[in-house]
Amino acid sequence: MNNIKRMMFMACFLASMAFYGQERPDGDKIKALKVAFLTEKLNLSSKEAQAFWPVYNEYEQDREALRRKERVQIREKIRNADALSEKEASDLLGQYSDLEKEEELLEQDFLKKMSKLISAKKTLVLLRSEEEFKRQLIRQYRQKNGGRP
Repeated sequence: MNNIKRMMFMACFLASMAFYGQERPDGDKIKALKVAFLTEKLNLSSKEAQAFWPVYNEYEQDREALRRKERVQIREKIRNADALSEKEASDLLGQYSDLEKEEELLEQDFLKKMSKLISAKKTLVLLRSEEEFKRQLIRQYRQKNGGRP
């Protein structure tokens, strides 16, 4: 379970970087690099690719919408937690928990769809490849910025 949470965090981080970066020219470049990386790692047939990419892109959009919702509705309030009443804090925790559940359900649904579309084994390769891509992206970012996170 902790591994799934860690993977979700990293997926959120990468997607946030990718979507945030789309306002800059690098965002499209990162997305293109990710598509190429996943295409190579998954070794999809043309039939699999036709089924895979629409589902994957929809999942990425839905996941980003949840993250955006979290940033707008919750993160700012958490930063100012000291100013919240106990009731407001309790309500905020409920909202946070609801969003986490939504994200978990989204992930479960996605994994079920993927295992049917491209096989369970390739779905595991997808998860591993996304992690590899994120690590590679972070490593390149650190090298570019002199080792700073």
